[in-house]
Amino acid sequence: MKFFGTMKNNSGVLEIGGIKVTELAEKYGTPLYVMDQELIEENMMKYKENFKSDKFKTTVVYASKAFLSKAICKLVEKHDLHIDAVSGGELYTIKASGISMERVHMHGNNKTDDELRMCLDYGIGSIIIDNEEEIERVSKICLEKDQKVKVMLRINIGIDAHTHEYIQTSKHSSKFGESIFDERFPEIVEKITSDKNLEFLGFHCHIGSQIFDTKAFHEGIEVMIKETKKISEKLNIEIPEINLGGGFGVYYTEKDTAIDVEKFMKSMIEHIEKSLEKESMNMKKISIEPGRSIIGNAGSTLYRVGGIKETFGGVKYVFIDGGMTDNIRPALYQAEYEAVLANKLDVVEDEIVTVAGKCCESGDLIIKNRKLGKAEAGDLLLVATTGAYGYSMSSNYNKAQRPAVVFVKDGKSAISIKRESLKDLVRNDVDMEL
Repeated sequence: MKFFGTMKNNSGVLEIGGIKVTELAEKYGTPLYVMDQELIEENMMKYKENFKSDKFKTTVVYASKAFLSKAICKLVEKHDLHIDAVSGGELYTIKASGISMERVHMHGNNKTDDELRMCLDYGIGSIIIDNEEEIERVSKICLEKDQKVKVMLRINIGIDAHTHEYIQTSKHSSKFGESIFDERFPEIVEKITSDKNLEFLGFHCHIGSQIFDTKAFHEGIEVMIKETKKISEKLNIEIPEINLGGGFGVYYTEKDTAIDVEKFMKSMIEHIEKSLEKESMNMKKISIEPGRSIIGNAGSTLYRVGGIKETFGGVKYVFIDGGMTDNIRPALYQAEYEAVLANKLDVVEDEIVTVAGKCCESGDLIIKNRKLGKAEAGDLLLVATTGAYGYSMSSNYNKAQRPAVVFVKDGKSAISIKRESLKDLVRNDVDMEL
């Protein structure tokens, strides 16, 4: 398994943030999400320090759907990033963290009226409008509250990013945004710019997630700049901002070649500057939205091995005390991961095994047919790169309790999110008279 951040071998036991995972398991139990705070902060700063220009302002917006807690919000503010949300629950969590709501930007293809009211009540930085119908709803709520709000329009630029079908977001059939190829597109933009309740900032795009093809991002830059100029001239308006989205690919297994953030951010800035010069354009601000590439490799999930089973069909299973309830991605996207026996790092990895969870589903498999050391009941198994979309997509299926999330740094650990209790599982149940 590839090590990330502060991971190291300490006498055969994996150490993260200066703490052995055996100590973390004893103190907090398993399953356990372990977040390497030093690596999170290092990743945030890589974006801040390399995505910058002296020709326009830049903003790094953390995509909170990857992982959201009060702690991550405080790191966002500490390192002068912005943050986005796609639901009322995410908005509420961000506000509860105490950070400035001007840093917040609201996404979503079907925002409810209540969520839009929250945006105005909280005084967030901007709303990213997804479609024509939403323009009218946002305007109506602004009128109702006698407020004006800053907005961007999400556009579909038709870039076919090579990634899993479910996380492509710029295909012509995507549910997200208004297509720039629609003949009514200028009319839709004018609907925003002519509305006295809305302050139009510019365009937003997002071509997909877990993308390694840097050419796709560069194509996106050119399309966004050309389209912005075209609409600016056609409607005779100033368009001060564009947001290029995120989706930068990270390493999960040896099949992946992660994007070099420092190198790629510099190349993006260079391309943006050249494209703006070529089109004789000025932009006040350009933003990006990394999420997975900030938090993904910084998070791991620690499990306790419950037992080993070799089937008549020849599959050797290693059973763990978690599964698809804390990591749905293998079942949902056929995502692949690397793992290690975290208390036996020096054991030779010579057994082909499948790591299976405890849910009542045949598809509850976290890792299939990969080499692992000889596992025994009671061992600790760590799955790497679960920082993004692990906790965020976790569930209570089979009435599983969501694991705790612990941050580690410099030999210290702290709970970011508590483990759910059995009482938590029935806290919303009502004792009905039947």
